[in-house]
Amino acid sequence: MRVLIVDDSRCFAAAARTLLERRGYEVLGVAESAIDAIEQVKRLEPAAMLLDVMLPDGTGFGVAAELRGSAPELAVLLTSSDDYSWCYSLTEECGARGFVLKSQLATCDLERFWPRPVG
Repeated sequence: MRVLIVDDSRCFAAAARTLLERRGYEVLGVAESAIDAIEQVKRLEPAAMLLDVMLPDGTGFGVAAELRGSAPELAVLLTSSDDYSWCYSLTEECGARGFVLKSQLATCDLERFWPRPVG
């Protein structure tokens, strides 16, 4: 399963990459902004995206909504240090599969949101 990480925190992105790779996901790269995320999705064609809610040039909700038209199969999982789990309607409207706190990513059952990695 090919994943793109979108987060402007290099520290978190590095930790998320290690975690995802240990779980069998192939991390294609890291985008640090909304614009970069959209460009990398078009270029790399990931199957899934771990997408920070707050980016320097937009929100994860906006990025997911924009990509829903051009990459409808993309399995988007929103994440943040702040609890946005109460935003069920926004998550659903933008086409994301769910939300997980960054602090809970290590213990989260990612198969609830993404297909199981092959291998």
